[in-house]
Amino acid sequence: MASPPPPPSLLLLFLTLVAATASSLTCTTQKLTDSKNNLYSNCLDLPALDSFLHWTHDPTNASLSVAFAAAPPNSGGWVSWGINPTAIGMQGAQVLAAYKADNGAVTVKTLDLKSYTAIVPGKLSFDVWDVRGEEVRGVIRIFATVKVPEKVESVNHVWQVGPSVTAGRIDRHDFGPSNMNSKGVLSFNGAQVGGGAVDPITIKKNIHGILNAVSWGVLFPLGVIIARYMRTFPSADPAWFYLHVGCQVSAYAIGVAGWGTGMKLGSESVGIQYRSHRYIGIALFCFATLQIFALFLRPVKDHKYRYIWNIYHHSVGYSIVILGIINIFRGFSILHPDQKWKSTYTAVLIALGAVALFLEVITWIVVLKRKSYKSTKTYDGYNNGQSREEPLNI
Repeated sequence: MASPPPPPSLLLLFLTLVAATASSLTCTTQKLTDSKNNLYSNCLDLPALDSFLHWTHDPTNASLSVAFAAAPPNSGGWVSWGINPTAIGMQGAQVLAAYKADNGAVTVKTLDLKSYTAIVPGKLSFDVWDVRGEEVRGVIRIFATVKVPEKVESVNHVWQVGPSVTAGRIDRHDFGPSNMNSKGVLSFNGAQVGGGAVDPITIKKNIHGILNAVSWGVLFPLGVIIARYMRTFPSADPAWFYLHVGCQVSAYAIGVAGWGTGMKLGSESVGIQYRSHRYIGIALFCFATLQIFALFLRPVKDHKYRYIWNIYHHSVGYSIVILGIINIFRGFSILHPDQKWKSTYTAVLIALGAVALFLEVITWIVVLKRKSYKSTKTYDGYNNGQSREEPLNI
């Protein structure tokens, strides 16, 4: 007679324990051995993608034995680990990628990441041997020994996970914060540098973001605020005009520098396209350039076409402000900086908005008072140097 199934409560407890065991996987809970059945000398809990690296450096033959362990996003996904001989980051890395094939065996391939789109299967730029892979409870492990330069104390290494494999070729991975930070420096003396390592491309992205946030996101709105509200007060004329022009010209110069770094980044990041961010940036550059050249075509105040110029100037100016703010937040979603940077910029925008709202109220009060004064005034002041008042000539 078959035994009755376990109570649901016991089954739930068992599943919970299994999940807790899997989620508590760390270096100390793993005992992996190399091809000679020796435990690895070191283990590192990598700072991104819930992955681990066991390794032993042998300076006598300049070799590095490694075991990389990570869980792909799903059962049909892949994991990879590699060394970049030239820089920190993915581009130029020599990689071992592993995935579970249809027959259940784990396949390990060697890949040369010449660029984000040029992934060349084949021999790496350094020797590699004892390559094998295995899968244990959803975690794929890559074992290998690689040749490293003699008398070096560290190497740049990268790691990654991806969702799927198509016809034996790994598909594109996600570009979330964890995926973008899966790089570091592996130091053979034990002092590890993890995801805090910054590659040249990331440095350029940070410079691009700062320049554009300052120009399109702060200086241009500030220049609009100056022009709209300071000119209400006669005592501020012509100071408000020079402040406005100085602010906008400075914003344009910084913005062009930021735009140029963005175009350079686009040319260096083949295969990575942020189309809307790019197109908005190009539109901003064109609009801002038109605004600068419009200064040389500005009619005098009493010119019959001055009102047309004003409509054009105001429309393009407000468009720059709106598009600039939109593109900055799109940049935040691409770069994934620390939350403090996004919060700081948001606070700056709120402050500018509060100032604009306050000045808007003051401006309307001043305008309404002037209209009220003009409507009730019955004399036009002094005439011919005399102190008596004359009736208005209407």
